[in-house]
Amino acid sequence: MQRFGNPERCIFFYVSKRKAMADTNYVTNDTFEKMRKELHALKSIDRPAASKAIAEAREKGDLKENAEYDAAKEAQGMLEAKIKYLEGVIATARIVDETNIDTSRVSILTKVTLTNLSTNKLVTYKIVSENEANLKEGKISVTSPIGKGLLGKLVGDVAEVIVPAGVLKFRIEEITV
Repeated sequence: MQRFGNPERCIFFYVSKRKAMADTNYVTNDTFEKMRKELHALKSIDRPAASKAIAEAREKGDLKENAEYDAAKEAQGMLEAKIKYLEGVIATARIVDETNIDTSRVSILTKVTLTNLSTNKLVTYKIVSENEANLKEGKISVTSPIGKGLLGKLVGDVAEVIVPAGVLKFRIEEITV
């Protein structure tokens, strides 16, 4: 089975049944440019490669018993889904200028340093759109339980966040960009 698209380049493909395509996606200019470049690569490099693979598989004979053809068609379908999704995200993107972000309250694209009151551990998260969330990089989604629980809080506030394991309490220590 042949796969199309560079997995290291394809960072924005995430399908969520809960999220409607009409939602606004707040992103930085850098993220917006990365998405545009990825979409261009999917359309100009990966799409022709998928078509070529289908053509090559079609030449090998009977399409009813041609597993290579079926795999190429399936890969093309996945590629087209990625393209459609990314086009939707770009169409609903709003570029936020990080220099104009109010750091008096927790909002999207702010970096928040918190103390987990049950463990006394200090953690720092950047509040980002659902498409940019990556816990390994310390980026949490504004739609996640913790992200929702922190929005609008001030330095010194205690946020009580309901998670599947119970209630977590965080004290806001610092808000930066």
